[in-house]
Amino acid sequence: MIAPIIPINEKSRLKALREYSILDSLPEKEYDAITLLASQICGTSIATISLIDEKRQWFKSKINLDGDSADKENSFCGHAIVDPDTIFTIKDSRLDERFRDNPLVTGYPNVVFYTGVPLVNPEGLALGTLCVIDSKPKELNEAQLAALKALSSQVVSLLELRKSKLMLERLTADLETRNKEVEKFASVAAHDIKSPLNNILSLTEILSQEYDSILNDDAKMMLEMLNTSSQTLRDLVDGILEHSRSDYLLKGNKSIFNIDTLVSQCIQLLDHNSEFQFEKELFASEISGNKVALQQILLNLMSNAVKYNSSTCVKIKIVLTEDDQYYRFVVEDNGIGIDPKFQNQVFEVFEVISTEDRFGKRGTGIGLSTVKKLVYGLGGTISLKSALGKGSVFEFTIEKDDFTTKIS
Repeated sequence: MIAPIIPINEKSRLKALREYSILDSLPEKEYDAITLLASQICGTSIATISLIDEKRQWFKSKINLDGDSADKENSFCGHAIVDPDTIFTIKDSRLDERFRDNPLVTGYPNVVFYTGVPLVNPEGLALGTLCVIDSKPKELNEAQLAALKALSSQVVSLLELRKSKLMLERLTADLETRNKEVEKFASVAAHDIKSPLNNILSLTEILSQEYDSILNDDAKMMLEMLNTSSQTLRDLVDGILEHSRSDYLLKGNKSIFNIDTLVSQCIQLLDHNSEFQFEKELFASEISGNKVALQQILLNLMSNAVKYNSSTCVKIKIVLTEDDQYYRFVVEDNGIGIDPKFQNQVFEVFEVISTEDRFGKRGTGIGLSTVKKLVYGLGGTISLKSALGKGSVFEFTIEKDDFTTKIS
């Protein structure tokens, strides 16, 4: 018997094989279907998908063969992977000096005929073989060899799909870790920045109240500028923190809740003095979904409808309809409107279109980007229709889940 030689690229080959995390994995029907087809097409009693590591050939799939592995030094597949570009065939191992006294020939499983197609990855490295085996001499025709070659390509495709899935899972886990780190940083940074900002705001208010009579106009103006700048920075910090927490909001548990109650709660938060005119057209009483994320979306849109509105009577209309797949919300206002040339930018983070709102504050450019992120995370889309001086209409959808909506 002659043991197989070690391929010249063995180190790279083994490294590539480990990247698939396939060795010693459980049986999978996709691989078993391929070995069954190979056995039937070639008319052999045995077929295997063998992967070759340092010391063994391990069977990812096998037909009519006992055991999960065999010694590499006795394997036919160890010979087959030496030349990745060639189908390795032994018509009668009893007549071949490399195999005639091989224990796999003289004993179980009595390998007489063997044909193995190397499983070659995109980098040209042979990971193992798709092989067919019989206990009597045999020769495959061209059609059978072509079919075996095609099936080997399918095995490699399955391996590549597995590796891509593993890479995606690792990337997802890494992104989740990074998101948690960013969220933690944002929270700590927000706290560390807001504390001195609040102190500055308190001090400027005290100075303005206690020393108003002795401060000249320039000093009062500088205090006002300091107060305004501090408030703007505080709003920016709050916006960044809200944006960073949006992924966390999307992980909230889904539930069935009363939509009229939710909208009313949003109105109460924004208009506790009943200064504005709200109208509701809700064609569903209860809906199912992520209540916290939806509340955040509505609060952002309704708050903007109030802030960017110079009308004597602020009017805001909230509409909910539905179809088989989506809940469809509309938030309409009679505010200042948005120039059409800027409407593609309003959902981008840090894009500020308006200079000041009705309270004299400048926006941060974060709120609508957070809204878009939440809407997309809930499986929906968002759009805007607006014109200067004619108000704005924001329409967004949320994908339904498996709960049943109760129609009013």
